[in-house]
Amino acid sequence: MSPEAQLAEGLVVLGNDLPASAQQRLLDYAGLLEKWNHTYRLTALSATSLAISHHLLDSLAVLPFVKGATLLDVGSGGGMPGIPLAIARPELQVTLLDSSSKKTAFLQQVAIELSLANIAVHCGRVETYRPPARFATVTARAFSDLSTLVKLSGHLLQSGGHWLAMKGVWPQDEIAGLPLEVVVDTVHRLDVPGVKGERHLVVMRSSAGQH
Repeated sequence: MSPEAQLAEGLVVLGNDLPASAQQRLLDYAGLLEKWNHTYRLTALSATSLAISHHLLDSLAVLPFVKGATLLDVGSGGGMPGIPLAIARPELQVTLLDSSSKKTAFLQQVAIELSLANIAVHCGRVETYRPPARFATVTARAFSDLSTLVKLSGHLLQSGGHWLAMKGVWPQDEIAGLPLEVVVDTVHRLDVPGVKGERHLVVMRSSAGQH
């Protein structure tokens, strides 16, 4: 199956009706990921077919749970899930944060080459990041355990905002270790086309209101 068909079919399964222009941008992003991966080791996956399922479709599976106008992708790495979400939702303001200058150089390049005006890139550590405004949504994929995520990024989440943490198997022990002021709203099982292992999304909020 061609990458175009694989992506289109996967989007149908996910219920994401994206215009052809957005689908092309997603494929272009996968191409850039593959090209830069040889030098920068952005991801362990090199095959394009795996990139579409494990990166693009995996990221887009969380799209229905993204609320609000701003999103921070913590430990963005090669840009997942932030870049696919920014492509799918042009009105969403997405900030990609990573402490690796090599990775943020790649993220900047993607934003420029794909003309993604709704993406900002910041190189630095999440705990020292002090943007002018907090975010409605904070996402993380393979960044850390849940308690570390909320501890390091709590000052970046606006009142009423949510964390969306992408996990493999249901992270029961991590949920049990969360601080008392963090509430788990739901844990969604994600069925991602082409991904065999379990995928879950943990939706959390702070009961403490403003931090």
